[in-house]
Amino acid sequence: MQKIGSVLCWLTLFAPCLAFAQIDPVRRDLIQVGYNAAFEGHAPLAAYAYFYHNQPDFLRTNLTFRVALAPTYLDAELGFVNGLGPNTDFGLGLGGGGYADSYSEVRGGTYYPSESFDGYNPEMSASIYHLINPGDMIPLNFVLRGIAHYSIYSASDSTAPDFQLPPDHGTFSVRTGLRWGGVEPTLFPPLAMELSVWYQGEFRTKSGDYGFNGDRALNSQSHLFWAEAALSYTLPKSQQNFYGRLTAGTSVDADRFSAYRLGGFLPLIAEYPLSLPGYYFQEISARQFVLLNVNYLLPLDPDKCWDIDISAATAIVDYLPGLEQPGNSLSGVGGGILYRSPSQRLKVMVNYAYGVDAIRSHGRGANSIGVFLQFDLQRPHGPAFNQAHPGLWRGMQWLFGG
Repeated sequence: MQKIGSVLCWLTLFAPCLAFAQIDPVRRDLIQVGYNAAFEGHAPLAAYAYFYHNQPDFLRTNLTFRVALAPTYLDAELGFVNGLGPNTDFGLGLGGGGYADSYSEVRGGTYYPSESFDGYNPEMSASIYHLINPGDMIPLNFVLRGIAHYSIYSASDSTAPDFQLPPDHGTFSVRTGLRWGGVEPTLFPPLAMELSVWYQGEFRTKSGDYGFNGDRALNSQSHLFWAEAALSYTLPKSQQNFYGRLTAGTSVDADRFSAYRLGGFLPLIAEYPLSLPGYYFQEISARQFVLLNVNYLLPLDPDKCWDIDISAATAIVDYLPGLEQPGNSLSGVGGGILYRSPSQRLKVMVNYAYGVDAIRSHGRGANSIGVFLQFDLQRPHGPAFNQAHPGLWRGMQWLFGG
């Protein structure tokens, strides 16, 4: 049974991407698949595969139902539009399943299966989304979310017999922030803009030492603070797309489960993916960091079905104690080919990535490939540069003086 679980495990790694910062107002039926494979070393599996369904006007005009389904994990939220008064929405969430709390130990560029283990969880949440500036071109939302989460751990086939697992425990989290604009949950959105600041506090019912002779700790509480600035813009005539993302975060009392984990290139693995092309997925554990990601798409044919993709990332990190490595500056680059069907419903990309500063047995430098697919079961919203939110497009025109 554990062998079957290890195959299915990578299909549930998407779970963090479901923590959206507002109720999604657009009808969506999306199939998302992503995979990274490393050429050097023994890497933890890095992928996501899920079906995302979002349905406004569910049963009633003020209800929105969202669900994401993977082979062993389910996440759903029922949103009440204006449920707490004008411009204030309310959401109730339920999720859980297998392997979403699994942990892979990576230190100094080496993956340690003997110190890695499986994790399962049920979860409930309640969220408040308040629109601060109704009528403005770019929305400013205040978000407050409470989460009750229970983690259950078990040894995998590779976990060392003398490795003591962390205790099963409940985690009560509170997350709050301000978000101006937003990024749609799609592969390479043609138009997006976001400025946001966040705080998340995590409070656990159990804490203590685990591992080999108690050489690592599960903290009773952790506090995370981060900010994001993102911009995606598509030139209407040439359809060239520029996408930049600057993310910075710090923490108090972070441990292996709450630290910022950077690495890999999986654009829909989380709401705020900490991508470093060419590195293992979540290879770097940081107490604090600054990360810049840039991406450029250049159409190759008159029908705009084929694009060259060029990406790069660079980060400055302060490592989590016990997971340090030489050098605090990390960079990665990548490139690939993106295909978009004439209907815009199918996107497929194959890319190559090189981790410039990744540590491997031969020294610095690591290679990987990635495959990504998005299939939209709904009809496209319009031309490639035209978003589902016309107000955001007008806001972008205003930002650029149009």
